[in-house]
Amino acid sequence: MTKLSVNINKIAVIRNSRGGNLPDVVGAAVAIERFGADGITVHPRPDARHIRYDDVRQLKSTISTELNIEGNPIDSFVDLVCEVRPAQVTLVPDAPDAITSNAGWDTIANREFLTAMCERFRALGIRTSIFVDPVPEMVRGAKACGADRVELYTEAYARDYATDREAAIAPYVAAAEAARECGLGLNGGHDLSLENLRYFIHRIPWCDEVSIGHALISDALYYGLENTVQMYQREILNSKHD
Repeated sequence: MTKLSVNINKIAVIRNSRGGNLPDVVGAAVAIERFGADGITVHPRPDARHIRYDDVRQLKSTISTELNIEGNPIDSFVDLVCEVRPAQVTLVPDAPDAITSNAGWDTIANREFLTAMCERFRALGIRTSIFVDPVPEMVRGAKACGADRVELYTEAYARDYATDREAAIAPYVAAAEAARECGLGLNGGHDLSLENLRYFIHRIPWCDEVSIGHALISDALYYGLENTVQMYQREILNSKHD
């Protein structure tokens, strides 16, 4: 069964907009686990505009499901991951001023660097995932770097889903097949939602995990957080019966 990891960055954005600790990011993560999520994802950035490094430390000592830390492996990020030792680190090539993730790694051009990162994290028992565009060559490049998984950047799928879902999913199926063929685990993330999640999992049922934040937290404004987490889990479950 595909696991649901909830990205809680947007909860931290609300907290940071006023200062103090309302909403309580760590408390929200514990509640999200209780509501049925399989994991918590955070994406700390150098400007600390949402999740802060201290949040990550508190989450690791508090939550009981898997913690996935994603981000650009600059020195401070690498040091944090090595200190916290999450279940998974997802390497994302974000520019410092990026509003959100907007591209996957070129795993061929960056092979030496990514290999060194994978080796460092593996030595600490941390599962390593590399964020890639849905291109089989980039998937196979991640395998050559020593990654355990790839995370497919799903923005293009989400953008084009309503227009032509078959065309939108096609490159992702090809990339997912490449991952399966070379023995890589498979994650997906970025702009997955209640509208498009079920079909994504239906077509790629061997997907290990999806990481969803913006859409899920936005939906929670209308449906409530507990109900929303369970709605997403139902979409995953129902994809197996489509």
